[in-house]
Amino acid sequence: MKTGDQNLVKKINKSIVLDTIQTKGPISRAQISKTTGLNKATVSSLVTELINEHYVFEIGTGQSNGGRKPVMLYFNKNAGYSIGIDLGVNYILGVLTDLKGIIIEKAFVTLNKQEYPHVIKEVLKIIKELICKSPESPYGIIGIGIGVPGIVNSEGNILFAPNLNWREVNIKERIYKEFNIPVIIENEANAGAHGERLYGAGQNISNLVYVSVGIGIGTGIIIDNKLFKGATGISGEMGHQTIEINGKKCRCGNRGCWELYASESALLELAKTLPVYKDAKNIRLEDLIEAANQGNSDVINLFDRIGEHLGIGLINIINTFNPQQVIIGNRFSLLKDWIINSINRVLEQRLLSFHRDACTITFSNLGIYSCALGSSAFAISNFFASEKVVVE
Repeated sequence: MKTGDQNLVKKINKSIVLDTIQTKGPISRAQISKTTGLNKATVSSLVTELINEHYVFEIGTGQSNGGRKPVMLYFNKNAGYSIGIDLGVNYILGVLTDLKGIIIEKAFVTLNKQEYPHVIKEVLKIIKELICKSPESPYGIIGIGIGVPGIVNSEGNILFAPNLNWREVNIKERIYKEFNIPVIIENEANAGAHGERLYGAGQNISNLVYVSVGIGIGTGIIIDNKLFKGATGISGEMGHQTIEINGKKCRCGNRGCWELYASESALLELAKTLPVYKDAKNIRLEDLIEAANQGNSDVINLFDRIGEHLGIGLINIINTFNPQQVIIGNRFSLLKDWIINSINRVLEQRLLSFHRDACTITFSNLGIYSCALGSSAFAISNFFASEKVVVE
């Protein structure tokens, strides 16, 4: 066997040992050997390296089965920290997480303008704020992940973000130059799907579709536990499927797009026609939820109508992908109690029972944090890949 091959085998074994400690820790060296099938000497050597590299630490002794008490090993989730950014159309949400995706700090700002110079200034400000709040650690900030509401190619360039009115924007290079930290740019719905699969409602689900409903609608598709990105990395633009052949003109160039009838922007536009809001200059989703909670029948009926339109698009998704689960997230996760009945009603009326019985409709239990957490997780995966230690 060549030396290069020996190094590769060692890296693979090291990845296996670290993954075992991360998922099963606290765990002893002997248990790792038994679980992985690697011999004890190999495990001991690799664990020593991982301890020296600060990925793993010893936390004392465990239960003995008759011999010497084993020393237990634990993944050092505080070896470094990751930043995840959800770049919305009218907001920026940032999180600082440890290496297991636990949120340490949060930052939020409302966007009143979508011009690139203004938005990038706010993004940089939030990243700086989170870096300043980061605890001391061996590796510091290991990466920055950003979810963007638009088409992102495999190189991380934003090709088109219609609701931001951006075309051919290289935000990745700008941020890397500022901080000299690895940057991952991903479509926000893909990031949300990744976040839900790792930390949220999609755990242990191998086939799911995450539907991000905010100002627009995007979808992240996971097939056989892998994010499906299509031939050029830009799949999932289901918000621009046509549900009305002669419908409204969309910024994407199409007509009758789903997001024109079932998104937060569609909801707020319809709300302006209600008598109670005829003189309102700025209506927020939270205002409508409060009105519904107070029994405003016009708002409740409006939620019902939006839910029906949301259900129409979900039918197309379910018929196409036959997922085990559809997760509705982003801002519309706040509307669960007001739209779930109308969604289910439409599915009952229009969806074949074979598909309906195989799929569960749920709402994100990460709420507005799905994209930010998924973006942070992409940065963490990239860090371990660059260290030649792959951790899912």
